[in-house]
Amino acid sequence: MNVDDVRALATAIREEVAKAITGQRDTVDLMLTALFAGGHILLEGPPGTAKTMTARCFAQALGVAYGRIQFTPDLMPGDIVGSNIYNFQSGQFTLTRGPIFCDLLLADEINRTPPKTQAALLEAMQEHAVTFDGTTHALSQNFMVVATQNPIEHQGVYPLPEAQLDRFLFKHRVSYPDLKEERAIIVHHGGGTASHDIAQYGINAQTDRKTLETALATVGDVTLVDDVVGYIAALVRRTRESPDLEVGASPRAGAMLARAARARAALDGRAYVIPDDVKALAIPALRHRVILSPAAQIDGRLVEQIVSDLVDQTEAPR
Repeated sequence: MNVDDVRALATAIREEVAKAITGQRDTVDLMLTALFAGGHILLEGPPGTAKTMTARCFAQALGVAYGRIQFTPDLMPGDIVGSNIYNFQSGQFTLTRGPIFCDLLLADEINRTPPKTQAALLEAMQEHAVTFDGTTHALSQNFMVVATQNPIEHQGVYPLPEAQLDRFLFKHRVSYPDLKEERAIIVHHGGGTASHDIAQYGINAQTDRKTLETALATVGDVTLVDDVVGYIAALVRRTRESPDLEVGASPRAGAMLARAARARAALDGRAYVIPDDVKALAIPALRHRVILSPAAQIDGRLVEQIVSDLVDQTEAPR
C-alpha cells in the first residue's frame, strides 16, 4: 500500500459517512487524520450537532469492532474495562471483557463521569492495554477513542484532567451547520424514519483491521525532513515562551503533531510532510495542551487566536 491507496481509502470512507451526515467535512477529516496517525480525538460541541451520529457512521464505514460507553456520574471503572467474575461451576475466575475491548470506542459525554472512572481510559489510550486484578490485557493495535462532550452544560460535569486531555491527539470544536446544510438536514432527517437508525443509510464497510494496520504502516513511512522537525519544535517551544500562556505544550505535543502531519500528508497523497500540514493541524493539536494566563483570560483572548498568532510568528522552512 502507498499514499495514493491511503488517500483513496480515506475518500471512500468520507463518501460512506456522507450518506448519513450532512456537512461536518472538517470533523470527518480530523477523525480520519487521527485514525491514520494512531491517535484519539475529542469532539466538543453543543447538543444536536451530530457528534455521536458522526462517530457511529465513521465506525460503520470502517467496518471494525465498535464499542460505545455512555458516561454517567455512576459509571464505574469496571463498567469500562471489565472484571473477573467467579464461576461457581468451574471454581475459577472468568474474564468478562468490557466495551473497551474493540477497535473504535465512542466515549459519549466523557465529562459526565468522575475522574476515577475517566482514569480507566488513560492506560488504554496510551498503552493500548488495560490492567485489572494484576493482569495486563492487550487491546487492538488500531484502538481509537472518539470522545464527545458538551461545552455549555456545567451541572454534573467533571472537567477532564490535563493528563487525560494530553492523551487526545486532537480536540475539535464541532460548529453549527451553515444555512444550506441546515436546510438539507431538515429535509434529510425530518421525515418519518428515525434518523438515528444508521442501517437505513446503507453505509458499507470500506476497510478491515488488517488493511488499517497496513495503512498506518504506510503513514509511518511518510518522510519528515529535518527542517520540518525543527519547525514543529520551534512552534511547540514558542507556546512555552508566550506571555499569554501559563502552561505551554509538552514535548509529547510535538511528537504527536509530527505524527498527525504525516497522516495529513498521506491523506493528501503525498509521501512527505510540508509546513502547511503542520499549520493546518496546529490548533486542534495544541488547543487542549496549553492553558491561558490569567491576564489573557481577563482580556478575553482565545486559545485558538493565540496558537494561530504563534504559528504566524514561527518561521516556516521554504
